[in-house]
Amino acid sequence: MIPELPTLDDLLDRLHVVALPMRVRFRGITTREIALIDGPAGWGEFSAFVEYEPAEASAWLASGIEAAYRDPPPLRRDRVPINATVPAVGADRVGGVLARFPGARTAKVKVAEPGQNLADDVDRVNVVRETVPIVRVDANGGWSVEQAVAATAALTADGPLEYLEQPCATVDELAELRRRIDVPIAADESIRKAADPLAVVCAEAADIAVLKVAPLGGVRALLEIASRIDIPVVVSSALDSAVGIAAGLTAAAALPELRYACGLGTGGLFIDDVTSNSESTAAVDGFLPVVPAMPDPARLAALSATQGRRQWWIDRVKTCYPLLVPSFG
Repeated sequence: MIPELPTLDDLLDRLHVVALPMRVRFRGITTREIALIDGPAGWGEFSAFVEYEPAEASAWLASGIEAAYRDPPPLRRDRVPINATVPAVGADRVGGVLARFPGARTAKVKVAEPGQNLADDVDRVNVVRETVPIVRVDANGGWSVEQAVAATAALTADGPLEYLEQPCATVDELAELRRRIDVPIAADESIRKAADPLAVVCAEAADIAVLKVAPLGGVRALLEIASRIDIPVVVSSALDSAVGIAAGLTAAAALPELRYACGLGTGGLFIDDVTSNSESTAAVDGFLPVVPAMPDPARLAALSATQGRRQWWIDRVKTCYPLLVPSFG
């Protein structure tokens, strides 16, 4: 957090709202709306998904304010390994997705998509394996324990998995599944949506913690959680713009240890973003450089949301802002 909460008027004066078109449907959307804050310390992002209620969305606003108004913590590395992210597309589209992640040696594949079946997941994962040596899957809590056991057997029949990310919805289910399978389990929603983000670790329900800057309230909040757990951390994005990705890279670069590729390469899912393309922000050999995000004024203008949607985000900031007061000062 920052020492003092900026005034609401100052925050709104610095707000830009953009709508980023996506290459494929992801989380059920094809356009990602994001509010950006042009602050005295840099750019911050407020991009809680539109269905999130104020109590949950306020952590995302706190994260954006931290990035915009407070200098980053000391960094330990100047580049971060990233995984390719493969949405729940048909197997015939996997090659096109992977082409947007040059040099990535790890891929995270979305599975358990509503309306699809396990055979679709197996086909998608096996096509990924033809190109990328290390594969992890993300079920977003979509399986029961029994379904997860069966899916693990099917998905590892033709090769190993690095880990299963959030295969089941609850901590108790993750703990039971962990006792029944040999593939490591990573927790995502069980950390970022929990009243106690450490509960999943205390329950010995996960081998890896997937931490996301925005839902946890900022870089420093993520680093504090990471310092209190004894399992490896993967820093991931929440379908962020280049501004939010920069915050994730800052967090990953500040961690004492980084054993796994991070899920910070999701910029490839957008047709256009707020920064101009340059070597400084492109992945090289599967790594992203840790550099500040500098939105391009022309892109901000071209990607600007409609006036009605801008007002919606202004109203959302006004609603979330009072919930931040206990966290500051």
